[in-house]
Amino acid sequence: MSTSREALARQWLDSLYSPNAYELVLLAGDASFRRYFRLKDSQGTQRVLMDAPPEKENCEPFLRIAHHWHRLGIPVPAIIAENTGLGFILLEDFGDVTLMKRIAETSPDAVYRQCIDALLTLQSAAPPPGLPEYDEALLRREMALFSDWLIGQYLELKPSAALQRSLDGWFDALVANALAQPRVPVHRDYHSRNLMVPAFQPLGILDFQDAVMGPYTYDLVSLVKDCYVRWSAKEIKDWSHTFYQNLPASLRALRTPEAFDLDCAFMGMQRHLKASGIFARLFLRDGKTGYLNDIPNTLRYIEDALEPLPEYADIRDWLRSTVQPRLAAKLDARETAPCAP
Repeated sequence: MSTSREALARQWLDSLYSPNAYELVLLAGDASFRRYFRLKDSQGTQRVLMDAPPEKENCEPFLRIAHHWHRLGIPVPAIIAENTGLGFILLEDFGDVTLMKRIAETSPDAVYRQCIDALLTLQSAAPPPGLPEYDEALLRREMALFSDWLIGQYLELKPSAALQRSLDGWFDALVANALAQPRVPVHRDYHSRNLMVPAFQPLGILDFQDAVMGPYTYDLVSLVKDCYVRWSAKEIKDWSHTFYQNLPASLRALRTPEAFDLDCAFMGMQRHLKASGIFARLFLRDGKTGYLNDIPNTLRYIEDALEPLPEYADIRDWLRSTVQPRLAAKLDARETAPCAP
């Protein structure tokens, strides 16, 4: 938090607590301009302060969704206090144990099944008011991040005319599949860094302000095909089919198991195209280097999904023979450069 932002935060917090009756410690930032601090008051109670500069972040969607889901029993943090004019929100503290930390300490199966149960509850609940649609324009803007930021700007590659036609046709197919899927509330970042394991409840869900009404498989593939952790094909299949078998009967009747598998494959490719582009943009535009090393795993998910689809063999081969080697060379050069930013 800049000095001016910290002064504003403390001025606001002084209206809620006695001056100097609390401590603020930086927790983390994320892929946006938001920052988070842990507040500990004189009684030892801990809260989380979200710092979201209003000129860069709009708190309204977060607050609207948080209030709605909390009332319905979805495990999102309670809002303790808010000042949207200044861009500060005081939240219930879910602690420091992310899903990623918990699965490093224990068998992941039970934890992931718990996350799937929570996701099914979220999808079945009445959606928050005002959720935008995950429409064609948004789907295409997201996939364009891959072409523009990763392929064009970071890797400085230009597909041939023939390959570009294949890419365009592939993008069209991904959009068509996403729009044809049953619509549910979609968190949009339901993965191991945004799912917490608090001491006082089984699960906590964070970072939901970009929720939309969209494809029923989107959050599932975010979870089981996580950009930040990789599971075996068998684990991914088992967890995915657990989700499918527990869908509401009315929704499951719309999709055979084979159609569901294809939905997951296509939705995962769309998401990973977006994510790889965002990771490149975070480096090039925002100077955040930490996401670059997650791009190879993200692209591997796309290659895996393309493997049984011979109509996209040229794209799969291009990713393997051109994109991944070029990316590896760039990442290796950064690691060996003595003054790499």
